[in-house]
Amino acid sequence: MASSFPMKQTSLDLNLSIKRTRKQEFLAQMERVVPWAALVELIAPYYPEGKNGRPPFALETMLRIHFMQQWFSLSDPAMEEAFFDTPLYREFAQLDAHARLPDESTILRFRHRLERHKLADQILATVNDLLTTQGLLLKAGSAVDATLIAAPSSTKNKAKARDPEMHSSQKGKQWYFGMKAHIGVDADSGLVHTVRGTSGNVADITEGNSLLHSEETDVFGDAGYQGAHKRPDARAGVTWHVAMRPGKRKELDKQNKPRDALIDLLEKIKAGIRAKVEHPFRVLKRQFGYGKVRYRGLKKNTLQLTTLFALSNLWMARHQLLKAQG
Repeated sequence: MASSFPMKQTSLDLNLSIKRTRKQEFLAQMERVVPWAALVELIAPYYPEGKNGRPPFALETMLRIHFMQQWFSLSDPAMEEAFFDTPLYREFAQLDAHARLPDESTILRFRHRLERHKLADQILATVNDLLTTQGLLLKAGSAVDATLIAAPSSTKNKAKARDPEMHSSQKGKQWYFGMKAHIGVDADSGLVHTVRGTSGNVADITEGNSLLHSEETDVFGDAGYQGAHKRPDARAGVTWHVAMRPGKRKELDKQNKPRDALIDLLEKIKAGIRAKVEHPFRVLKRQFGYGKVRYRGLKKNTLQLTTLFALSNLWMARHQLLKAQG
């Protein structure tokens, strides 16, 4: 069982007990909704036992540190420094201020271990198992979408070149350089069940069918997914509800043609369902401060995105999860 997070302020020697900060409130909620025991059990077979040399930090401590990096957009060096600047982070990681603290190399090695064993996908699956058990992930329908994630376009680096796995993509009249995060979400709750990462120039429709979990019967997508049901990887028994092209919708005569008015109403209903897929993107960008790729290469960045979406699911479902705990 994971130990509780006391959220003490006495270590700060400040009289701040009257009001809890937003960061304290956030960590207190995540303390309760993250399935720590299940995630520790998942990672334990890949974590060193420390039979020789200095004993490793507790697995749960390193996992808490890794999650704080995602929540507060902290690099490995920034996370190390934060332990000295922010007692709250030490408390959440269950670290004694007077004992040994993890340095950036230790934090880096833990992340590399998760990457090497591709544990991000299993972290998302473990979180979604919890949400399914609570009746929050229904899997009857899905909504799909993609968003561009910016990458550094400068060549002022050691390789003197841009990341070869990132590419330019045009959205409207604006050009962007980076990657795309493609997600499939539960059409009812907006919780993410599938994550794919590609270079920025890959069309949304290319990944459309790979974002399905095989149990849904209906899928909702914007106009970028027109023709998804005709592609070679299309799945039988799945009905695609794709938005009309904006130009065609403008041509509808809603005032004089009842059929056009009905079509427009259906488009509004579909748009309302599709809007659910925007929520996880907003959590990543607004709540977690994720605005651009942190690493070189698609693999590492996709694994980070998968972890971020697992944590966004817990954040979006926190009220229901806390209510279930009583």
